[in-house]
Formats: sequence, structure tokens, C-alpha cells
Amino acid sequence: MHPHPSESETLLRQLLEKPSVTPEDAGCQPIIAEQLKNAGFTIKNLSFERVDNLWATHGQGAPLIVFAGHTDVVPAGDLKHWHTPPFTPSEQNGLLYARGAADMKSGVACMTSALIDLVTRHPNHTGTLALLLTSDEEGLAIDGTQAVLNHLSAEGIKIDYAIVGEPTSNHTLGDSARNGRRGSLQLHLTVEGQGGHVAYPEHITNPNYGISALVERLSRIRWDNGNINFPPTSFQVSTLQGGDGTENVVPNTAFFKANWRFNNEHSADSLKHLATAIIEETLTPLNLRAHYQWRLSAEPFYTQNPILLQALSQAIAKHTQQRVQFNTAGGTSDARFFAKHGAETIEFGVSNATIHQANENVRIADLVPLSQIYASTIEQIWQHHQSI
Repeated sequence: MHPHPSESETLLRQLLEKPSVTPEDAGCQPIIAEQLKNAGFTIKNLSFERVDNLWATHGQGAPLIVFAGHTDVVPAGDLKHWHTPPFTPSEQNGLLYARGAADMKSGVACMTSALIDLVTRHPNHTGTLALLLTSDEEGLAIDGTQAVLNHLSAEGIKIDYAIVGEPTSNHTLGDSARNGRRGSLQLHLTVEGQGGHVAYPEHITNPNYGISALVERLSRIRWDNGNINFPPTSFQVSTLQGGDGTENVVPNTAFFKANWRFNNEHSADSLKHLATAIIEETLTPLNLRAHYQWRLSAEPFYTQNPILLQALSQAIAKHTQQRVQFNTAGGTSDARFFAKHGAETIEFGVSNATIHQANENVRIADLVPLSQIYASTIEQIWQHHQSI
């Protein structure tokens, strides 16, 4: 450890010691709540089912600016691939290793430090500052941020800006941020035919042929060309199953799981309509039937708000001398829920190079500038609203 670790690093090390695998918070949020309470924040603990959520506020009125993140992490996986225990933070060559170091307890720690710094220097600041944390981001994400935002909306609370501390940087802190995300549509498709002995094909309608034809056809479709803000929609098959391994038996059903990551050239309904037409057109001549289970994880969103984008860009340039590139890459995050509720939303944080991997790590030297970027972004937004 450094002789004088920053407040962000000290808090981060405390959080990394907590085995907060989804949906467990494992005591992370109480640590953060105590620090924010001591700084004058009002604390609300909102629990839905097994999920812990923290809502902390300071000030009043508009604009309501929210920092958001999650204290839960994915499982550590096979421990033999870790060179240090995943829930014992370890420093090597300027990197801090632990599960959640990048995704995203570093962001949580730096947001917390930034908030304390802001209210210390600006006790009578413009509008309201808030922090929303959940322990259900890496899981189903039903009882976490989504549930809290529904609760707040029912109370008439409107969020103006949301900054989600997900790891977005690529090679250097500040080189990349997200101002949108693609949508995610999942299909579990069962193809039903007539199974039987392979020696009697006249009695068989083979569902494996249908699944094979579908995968081949769907994988070759160009769903759209994307646009200036989004790449083309992509289709991927994650699971493919037909039969139980018996060599001479054709199964009655075959199954696949597939996912579309789609841009704003499509809606979930338009993709469903197009895919269903292709599936039925493919299976009907083979005398096979399709059974659909659709699940929409996220609609695409895109933030163009110049106040928020310029505030973050200027803060990054000030503290890292980087010219940030905004993009819509990556998977889904809780940012989608803020955007759905009408908040101008961006994501920014440390490097994402090791997230969900063994030996996940964060560069210690990035923690102080990240906190400074978060604080400066808020100050830029305040300046804009004060000049109106």
C-alpha cells in the first residue's frame, strides 16, 4: 500500500474485502452510507426481495444529478486462475487486484469520494446530489436500480442527469465513455418435430434439421447497416441442443438460445416480427413447429445532451489531458433504466480490460483523477444551470 493512500483507495480496499456476489451486498453499502451520512447526506435503504439498494441525497430541488453504480460482483470462478485470493485486495506493480476492482467498486469508491468532496467545498450547492447503489446489477436486475427508479418515480422524483460509474476506458483513463447502449433481445426457441429410430426415416420429422437451417439462415442476415451512433445489429447463438447423445435416436425437439444486440434502427417488436417471419418460413416446409420464449433485456438509448457531454469531456481533459471518445459499445448496464426514466445518462469509469476475468484489477494511479473527473463534471453542470 502507498504511504498515504487516497480516500478513494482506502474505501475501495474496504469494499473489495466484501464477497458481494450477486445479489449479496455483503456490507458494502453500510460502509458507504456511514461516510455519506457523516458528510450530511440523507440516507434511505430500499430493499426489494433479497436485493439491497442505497439512495443517498444532499441538497434540494433541480437539477437532480445522480451518481449510480453497483456493489455486487460476478463470482470469482476457478480460484486456481487467481494469483491472489479474489476477495483479498493485493497490490502489484501499481495495480490493485481483486474481484470487483474494475467492475465496479473502483467507480463506486471514486463516486463516493467525489460526492463528499463536493458537499464539503460546496455545502450550499445548486440542486440535489444523489447516489444510487444496488446489489442486483450483475444478476436479473429486477429488484435493483429498476425497482428503485420505479419507486422514486411514484414519489414524483425526476432525475435530470445520471452518471453511471461503469468501467468504460480502453487503454488509458479518459479515452472512452458511453453515451448510449445497444438493446438486447433474447430468444429461447424450441423446434418440435417427430423423433424416432434413425433406421426408419419415414416415421421421423427431424427437428435438428430445422435448428440447423435456422442457425445458418439467421446468422447470415444483415439486420441493418447501423448508423453514425451505433454499429449494425448483431445476432449470436449461445446455446444449441438437439438430442441426448444417443446415436440412433432422433429427438422430438431441438433448442437454441440466441441474442440480438440491436441499435435504434430497430425496436424489439420490429426484430421479433422479422425474426418470426423468417423462422416460420424456414420451418413450415419441413413440417416443424416453433415455440417461442422472448425476453427483452434492454431497449437501445442514446444521449445527445450537450450540457452533460461537454461537462464530462472538459473534466476528463482537465484531469487526464485525454480527448474522450463517446461510443455505444459493450453490453447492457443499469444506465438503460435511467435513460428509460428520462434522465440524460452517460457512463464513465476505469479500464474494462480485466472485468469478469481472473486477476481483475484497477490501476491505483487512476483513482484520484477519476474522483476529480466526477467532481469536476458536476461543477460544470452546476455552472451551466447557474448561468441560465
